[in-house]
Amino acid sequence: MTQSSTQSNRPVAAIVLAAGKGTRMEGQRPKVAYEVADRSMVEWVTGALQDAGVERILLVVGYGADEVRSLYADASGIEYVMQDEQLGTGHAVLCCQDALEDFEGDLVVLAGDGPLIRSGTIETLLETHRGTGATATLATSVIDDPTGYGRIVRDEAGRFKAIIEHKNASEEVRAIHEVYPSYACFDAVSMMDSLRELPADSVTGEFYLTEVPARLHAAGRIVEVVDAVPPEDVLSINTPTQLAEVDAILRSRNQAPATETSP
Repeated sequence: MTQSSTQSNRPVAAIVLAAGKGTRMEGQRPKVAYEVADRSMVEWVTGALQDAGVERILLVVGYGADEVRSLYADASGIEYVMQDEQLGTGHAVLCCQDALEDFEGDLVVLAGDGPLIRSGTIETLLETHRGTGATATLATSVIDDPTGYGRIVRDEAGRFKAIIEHKNASEEVRAIHEVYPSYACFDAVSMMDSLRELPADSVTGEFYLTEVPARLHAAGRIVEVVDAVPPEDVLSINTPTQLAEVDAILRSRNQAPATETSP
């Protein structure tokens, strides 16, 4: 049996990060519960995962956990993991280690506040990950204005080297237009092993998942990058204005009339 066919038979699950408040949203709700095009942000994300064939989804909740849970009152395949203290994306994923103790497969990790994600992007991410036998695979996008996004740094041969956050990037790195919109797939065991050894950021004291691919690469593991995210799908939602923009995009995509979004 070939490596790619072996990989394709591996189980797949997903972690969706949904614990944040969203302090700039001018409301008191958990960020992922705000609606765009008649569905909460996080429901767009979990819906795309399910459409891509991912049947087991772990939702990391924290602020407003009960409200997030209420969105899925009648849903199947959704599990909840509590992140009592928000200590970064790496910490959020590590909170799932007990739930995934016996899981040996591929793990898609997504942000719950990215409702523009498409099932086709997830499918491409999984196909690349499995077809190459990678330990980690990142779906990226090349956009005109990369301000604020983590940049994908490659070596001279074009292979992945690191994700550098905008705030930590040199002028040379900031000139890179290939960004990481927080779509990733990992070998679950390797990712959790790396997270357990991940040091806290010296400034914030938090743990960042974006450090894991570089650590895996440095350890000799295969880290793949695939330009799979359409530029129009890369739009962060941090303000009511951006919420309205994404609402209009999704309604246009689904040809539904736009309505006002409310905090």
